[in-house]
Amino acid sequence: MTTPSQTVGPYLAIGLPWEDGPTVVPEGTPGAVWIRGVVTDGEGNPIPDAMIETWQADPRGRFDHPDDPRGRVPGFRGFGRCPTKPDGTYEILTLLPGAIPGENGAMQAPHIDVSVFARGLLNRVVTRIYFPENTEANAADPVLNSVPEERRGTLVADKTDDGYRFDVRLQGGAETVFFDV
Repeated sequence: MTTPSQTVGPYLAIGLPWEDGPTVVPEGTPGAVWIRGVVTDGEGNPIPDAMIETWQADPRGRFDHPDDPRGRVPGFRGFGRCPTKPDGTYEILTLLPGAIPGENGAMQAPHIDVSVFARGLLNRVVTRIYFPENTEANAADPVLNSVPEERRGTLVADKTDDGYRFDVRLQGGAETVFFDV
């Protein structure tokens, strides 16, 4: 007998969040920026019980992982997790990532990998956050270039006074681009 399919939410708040999950670096870290946004459904309604996870390289393009022997930035975890609030908003405090090597030696533009878990999804969806000031690197990024030009804007954050805004729309005409990983 098989087990029936279940969605990945709304039970995320039971054991997945932790107190400093949204702070990839401690508050007050020089160069730290906020990435804030809202997760919405296909009709633009906020999703109050979603979960955002981020994974990224440090500003030198290194990962806080045993498989990356190049060292790490003290206090930089590289991983963040933030449940959405009742209004669908989330926030992650981090450092801007550096470029990382890709396939065949091509460099990938600085980006943050994002997983979104929400009610109604059978699996997480995965996207990326790119940054508008990296014009040349973004133009050469092989992953970003695999996305139709008219949809790339859903992957580029907007600059704000204290960081960036990156909204995630799970369905509809302005749906965020998600990758099959």
